[in-house]
Amino acid sequence: MQILLAHIGARPSSKDQFEAISSMYLERCSAFARCQAESFRSETALFEWLDRQHRRAPAITVFLDSRGRQLTSEQFAEWLGRQRDNGAQQIVFAIGPADGWSESAQKRATLLFSLGPLTLAHALARVVLAEQLYRAFTILTGHPYHSGH
Repeated sequence: MQILLAHIGARPSSKDQFEAISSMYLERCSAFARCQAESFRSETALFEWLDRQHRRAPAITVFLDSRGRQLTSEQFAEWLGRQRDNGAQQIVFAIGPADGWSESAQKRATLLFSLGPLTLAHALARVVLAEQLYRAFTILTGHPYHSGH
């Protein structure tokens, strides 16, 4: 399974401390799945990229949106485990543009997912999502990283 952490906006600087933390968590996730991060200039660029992907099944698209479904870490791990166990080849977690996902983009999402009711800066949302992906994988494997409180 491949995990792509995508966002709409400028490519982060190599000196961006948030980017370093996101990369650290994605690297930790690589013990469980192939993981990478990518930035796209617009929704259109993301969808063009998705449309060019040739796989047995289309990517599962999870768009972060404050109006989306909120899950506990355990529920998120369970959801991720189901996708893995059902043979998902690629899951794309995408953080949208500053003014939110368009209505047509929302319709293309497999899941609208919320990290909570707070509005987060893109860089911080990437860190939180990358850490939650790592946490989910550790929950699924019984690793002690997640203590459940």
